[in-house]
Amino acid sequence: MKLKFAMISVIIVAFLATTLPLLADDDDDDDHERREHATASKTPGVTPVIHEAYAKECSSCHFAYQAGLLPKRSWEKLMTGLEEHFGENAELSTEVQTELTKYLVENAADNSLDKISMKFMRNLSVAETPLRITEIPYMKREHRKMSKQMVAENPDVKSLSYCDKCHTRADVGSYSEREIKIPGFKNWDD
Repeated sequence: MKLKFAMISVIIVAFLATTLPLLADDDDDDDHERREHATASKTPGVTPVIHEAYAKECSSCHFAYQAGLLPKRSWEKLMTGLEEHFGENAELSTEVQTELTKYLVENAADNSLDKISMKFMRNLSVAETPLRITEIPYMKREHRKMSKQMVAENPDVKSLSYCDKCHTRADVGSYSEREIKIPGFKNWDD
């Protein structure tokens, strides 16, 4: 009797696992489609910058943020406003701007299965179009314990937007707490 019950349970679970996604509403279809078209890397961090022109152009002024740290809509808005890019003129030729925008949009957080990208998107409403990575709810939550002395008043850090100042492997897309070293402070202990 127990064996029969176990077999029936396995069959029911298998049936539900294969049919429930088909019965999901339209919102789930959008989420499923996002996953279908997403990059398949599933890295624990975020896919590193792999576009040479993007790395060259953007890192000439600041840390070249990984595309998976913002959604498509944010990258599109940022790239159409380069003449006033956070108080600076960062205009590019039309050809380069188009190339970089394509790279950023194709690799944006909502097109990624990277762990951090998915966390960034999880609590971000579709109505929000953050232009700063520091505006992402997940980013705010992860840095809530940081004191002014560690960041804003720290001449070696200055702002949370300088990811690479504390995240020692940010350049390769790793933001693990084990790799945090805040300049002027002992090892990070969350």
